[in-house]
Amino acid sequence: MRKSISFTVKNVPNFKTALLQWSQQFQEVVWLDSNNHIDKYGSYDAMLAADALTSMVTDSQAAFNKLKEYQKETNDWIFGYLTYDLKNDVERLNSNNSDRLHFPELFFFQPKRIIQLIGNQVHFVYLNMIDDEIEIDFKEINQQIGKQLVAKPQSVHIKLRIFKDEYFRRVEKMLRRIHRGDIYEANFCQEFYAEDTTIDPLNTYHSLNKISQPPFAAFFKLDDKFLLSASPERYIKKLGAKIISQPIKGTAKRSLDSETDEQLRLSLESDIKERAENIMIVDLVRNDLSKSALKGSVKVEELCKIYTYEQVHQMVSTVSAHVSSDKNPVEIIAETFPMGSMTGAPKVSAMKIIEELEATKRGLYSGAVGYFSPQNDFDFNVVIRSILYNATEKYVSYTVGGAITAKSSPEKEYEECLLKAKAMRQVLEN
Repeated sequence: MRKSISFTVKNVPNFKTALLQWSQQFQEVVWLDSNNHIDKYGSYDAMLAADALTSMVTDSQAAFNKLKEYQKETNDWIFGYLTYDLKNDVERLNSNNSDRLHFPELFFFQPKRIIQLIGNQVHFVYLNMIDDEIEIDFKEINQQIGKQLVAKPQSVHIKLRIFKDEYFRRVEKMLRRIHRGDIYEANFCQEFYAEDTTIDPLNTYHSLNKISQPPFAAFFKLDDKFLLSASPERYIKKLGAKIISQPIKGTAKRSLDSETDEQLRLSLESDIKERAENIMIVDLVRNDLSKSALKGSVKVEELCKIYTYEQVHQMVSTVSAHVSSDKNPVEIIAETFPMGSMTGAPKVSAMKIIEELEATKRGLYSGAVGYFSPQNDFDFNVVIRSILYNATEKYVSYTVGGAITAKSSPEKEYEECLLKAKAMRQVLEN
């Protein structure tokens, strides 16, 4: 069904830039980039999928069943995204908050063109119907190398969906629900946005990726809708019979001074509140994975390990499990969705309170972008630290949030939100 031809490239960063520029001729584009982070579970350094042969789009009603059918019928690579609001398919929930971005709730496509990078090797994996275009495309991509991206001046005025006092009021409401025992923890998010605004999606992505260099970066294009993601978090991956989830809970800023930076890292590592947040979500993820896993196979491989990225230090845990060979991959996603790090504990109660207290529909934010392979493997990130853009509506949005627990301080949670928002705001407001 597909033909693969490999080439060696001399300058991988330049080739990546040229590849993304070349891909903009297509209506459907997914770019996934590890930014050279060492990942024991990584399969590719980067991967591009473009130019749909077939696709599926749906709202949340029976979404996972439809995806299951599509994935089985294609029996091929499919790439796409899951919005947070698919929670309404797996639980008796709803999403009534305002939405200005208007992304479909689920979208996947079967690409004619897949280009994978591993080291300095680039693999063109094309459908047989267009395999005669591989060498032509490789030549065209190389012709893009050296061409300067022309950065158009951006004048983006960022607004807050809720102001500081209102944020405090809503967090205090959530704290009251925690103190009376409704939930232990919930992820509360707020939107920053700009109206009547035009941005250059590709240049904006490059700027965001350059200052963040995250391990699960993504550029997604669907006609006039764009995701520019500097995500540091993996939602879930399947490799053969093994599934892996790596939730993040716990964030600390970086410092240019090496001694201060190390103190910030050590402080996060020993922070009782941050560790408690992380461990609560690890327990939730263990429970989610157990729905799909073989009995007794769920294992915490890393607990509260500190990973350092360009913008922040993060506390990350790794939970794995094994599944039977006949377990459907889409069912695994449905049984663990939405991811624990973006919901709370207990999960359903937390999602109800989130819907009640947040001011906007999350949509693709805190959803996931990734792929299914023909071997029934998959890999999905968590859509955080991301800019969403609807070019037709001229609407730009980014959302940030944090875990609220019994010991949370509204002031500190607000400061953490601003820290997480820093890179997106820096890129948009220049």
